[in-house]
Amino acid sequence: MPSYGYGPPQGVDAVAMVGGEEEHGVQQQHVEPEYGGEFNFHGLLNIDEQVQMQVQQDPATFFTNAYPTIPYYGYGQPEDVDPVVEESKVDFLKILKSANSIIPHIVLGSTILALVYPPSFTWFTTRYYAPALGFLMFAVGVNSTVKDFIEAIKRPDAIAVGYIGQFVIKPLLGFLFGTLAVAVLNLPTALGAGIMLVSCVSGAQLSNYATFLTDPHMAPLSIVMTSLSTATAVFVTPTLSYFLIGQKLPVDVKGMMSSIAQIVVAPIAAGLLLNRFLPRLCAAIQPFLPPLSVFVTALCVGSPLAINIKAVLSPFGLAIVLLLFAFHTSSFVAGYHLAGTWFHKSDDVKALQRTISFETGMQSSLLALALANKFFPDPLVGVPPAVSVVLMSLMGFALVMVWSKKTEA
Repeated sequence: MPSYGYGPPQGVDAVAMVGGEEEHGVQQQHVEPEYGGEFNFHGLLNIDEQVQMQVQQDPATFFTNAYPTIPYYGYGQPEDVDPVVEESKVDFLKILKSANSIIPHIVLGSTILALVYPPSFTWFTTRYYAPALGFLMFAVGVNSTVKDFIEAIKRPDAIAVGYIGQFVIKPLLGFLFGTLAVAVLNLPTALGAGIMLVSCVSGAQLSNYATFLTDPHMAPLSIVMTSLSTATAVFVTPTLSYFLIGQKLPVDVKGMMSSIAQIVVAPIAAGLLLNRFLPRLCAAIQPFLPPLSVFVTALCVGSPLAINIKAVLSPFGLAIVLLLFAFHTSSFVAGYHLAGTWFHKSDDVKALQRTISFETGMQSSLLALALANKFFPDPLVGVPPAVSVVLMSLMGFALVMVWSKKTEA
């Protein structure tokens, strides 16, 4: 009877198994060697105490060292695990943690640089936004599996709560602060409309990356939430803008779907395929993804600010900054508590709170900026979206830094 454990099989008497006799409490084994003679092994089963401790503390190491030619069936790496890939994953997590700590500072630095020297970012025009966001989605896909997305789809309650945060709570907050800007602070109506427009658009792809940095296992769920809100935004955004702003927005449905395919679906699919079929190549590029993602994020933040610098530095700039700061803060807090109330009995309630907070607090301000420039004759409508890109990024990645430390603790 073969045994791959650390002693005789269960139910087998050790004395009977070795075929020995017991004399004065000491086990003796009689072995008839091939060339004659007799060997007496005293205390064969009374193993030295030190050896017993070694076996108890680390059986894998003891038996591997004692019997190097015998395959070990206990603890250790499965035979089909590539050690190069596993080591790369460990290195990637270390780099990712370092990226978490520096990204808020990089975003702040890009903001200051865009204000002081706009030409440093004006070259990064709107034509580069889609590829840049696609790269961030590719980085998420490389570190995910198809199973992760299947599990995410199995959580319709979380998806629904995230959707409510994006298209119910957030527009109400946008309407509140947009009305406050016009009715209380006497700002131009166009600025109030710009704030409301920001609240009417779908979630931002940067929210997926922020979730990935904080709770990597929640990134697929975040992507599903954002993709759903973006897909339905072709109908929801014009409807909300009509009721809140009084402006009809003929959004290009075909163009919106094409944008989802280019920015979300294709990059994530490429990352998943690379991770599945070319794991060594995936392991080779993984260490470079976090620093490159930080650089791309800085470009996505600095560029809209630099391009719209004149409007941002207008006499209304400070008031808009304060209003949008209050709007985004309220959105982050509302999403966090909405998830906490709904999923208070869930084991991963904290991770869900962080994920839905990012979804509610970070909007696709670049889309709002594009809509403002295309469908509103007053250029002031585009000021809140341009400021929103910077503020939501600074606030979102500051939360990444804070929440990442809590998840590591």
